Amino acid sequence: MAIEVTFVGCGDAFGSGGRFNTCFHVANGETRFLIDCGATSMVALKALGLEPNAIGTILITHFHGDHFGGLPYFLLDARFVSKRSSPLTIVGPSGTGAALKQSMESAFHGSSGTNFNFSLEIIELVPGQARTVDGLDVTPQQVVHGPEGGPYLAYRIGVGGKVIAYTGDTEWTDALIEVGREADLLIAEAYYRDRQVRYHLDLATLERHLPAIQPRRIILTHLSGEMLERVDEVGYDIASDGLTISL
Repeated sequence: MAIEVTFVGCGDAFGSGGRFNTCFHVANGETRFLIDCGATSMVALKALGLEPNAIGTILITHFHGDHFGGLPYFLLDARFVSKRSSPLTIVGPSGTGAALKQSMESAFHGSSGTNFNFSLEIIELVPGQARTVDGLDVTPQQVVHGPEGGPYLAYRIGVGGKVIAYTGDTEWTDALIEVGREADLLIAEAYYRDRQVRYHLDLATLERHLPAIQPRRIILTHLSGEMLERVDEVGYDIASDGLTISL
């Protein structure tokens, strides 16, 4: 059975190129999950006709708003609009539960005490420790996107006999080799073409390490405005909002 990956949003934090924040939708039969849920994700999901109540799991890489800020809207829609009844699992780094409560309060004061009419489980992962969650084989690795310890994660996800790897936001770290090694799909940040910026990955640096990673397919995401102006020089597939591919 084919696995479909839809780039619900693939932009940076600042809407460069008019792109929505990071959110990837993966479907394998009845299994549907998200990788990240940035602030614009509910708008983008509904624009694409993707049913939020069909999503069983949301994997979060880190707590920046363009990757995490859509969760309050997702949860409150589930409670008050979509009338969700099926269980939902939110998976993320250490501190996910506390960060979600804070985010709920920031978005809608008083909402962190909402009584959801469905089972909501929050799982906090330990970098380097694989875990099976809702039929997904998830291995997180610590990456470098801020002060030491983060927490900031990259993911290696086994689903339907395939491997999807995602760098998250990070400068180069050798942990990305294990994350992406021979993955069927590597979704990689490429914030700039060859300019190194602390805490972000540029394409030139990624290219130097590709012989060690050897992914079967690469799609670049989280491009800056400057990078979007140079897409003709890239030479790799580039994500766009609404793009769907099959594995």
